[in-house]
Amino acid sequence: MSTALQLANQTIAIIGAGNIGRALIGGLLRGHELAPEQIRATRRNPAALEALQEEFPGIQTTTNNLLAVRDATLVVLAVKPQNAREVIEEIRAHVQPEALILSVLAGLTTATIERLFGRPLPIVRAMPNTPALVDEGATALAAGAHARPEHLELCRQIFEAVGKVEIVPEYLMDAVTGLSGSGPAYVFMFIEALTDAGVKQGLPRPVAFRLAAQTVYGAAKLVLETGRHPAILRDEVTTPGGTAIAAVAELEAHGLRTMLINAVATATRRSQELSQLNNHD
Repeated sequence: MSTALQLANQTIAIIGAGNIGRALIGGLLRGHELAPEQIRATRRNPAALEALQEEFPGIQTTTNNLLAVRDATLVVLAVKPQNAREVIEEIRAHVQPEALILSVLAGLTTATIERLFGRPLPIVRAMPNTPALVDEGATALAAGAHARPEHLELCRQIFEAVGKVEIVPEYLMDAVTGLSGSGPAYVFMFIEALTDAGVKQGLPRPVAFRLAAQTVYGAAKLVLETGRHPAILRDEVTTPGGTAIAAVAELEAHGLRTMLINAVATATRRSQELSQLNNHD
């Protein structure tokens, strides 16, 4: 990566510093590569900006998007997708010619973002998820037409500060949305259901909740750290004639696997529908 594109040399403007923006600020500052004054964050709500300032002393906060993007080398677009056109039209004349645009706008393609800016810019599209708030996010990145490998690497560094990163071609971003973007909702439902199941069997709810959440967390960590196939790890738990295999048979009988596959397919289709709406000029 060229010296100019090293993370430590960036001035970053985060436009719409909500949950994901806040997670990125925290990750960047914990990495100690950026000084707080290299980060500018905008929100419409002054009270929300005060809270950001308290949490991350030294960062620059403002309700003025134009002030934030002026001289910024990297502009993170993290506003609600329905506000994207308005915000881009507001800032486009003030964004530096060589600035890198990092978009976490669900459903907006890099081609649409480039059209809205009215000129060729390096654009990288990201689909993170909410576990980024605790530095355990899963983020997919896709490069736009004018983004070079060093732009993609810079964005990878940013999101690796808050979790794991995968690089995918942009046409797969709807599938990413269906799997990891929406996936935390499925897992939260699974934890909630496990908790209720424990309560039904007589466990106090707080105990059932802690056991359920830790079981999901621990199982995921075991898969990631061992690199072993989930089916192999499952087989090691399911002893002949035991409790786990009896439960697995019940889950298979009720179609857990098919339900999850269909849920991801449904979320992917909905993402495609929203993308068509968002990218219609």
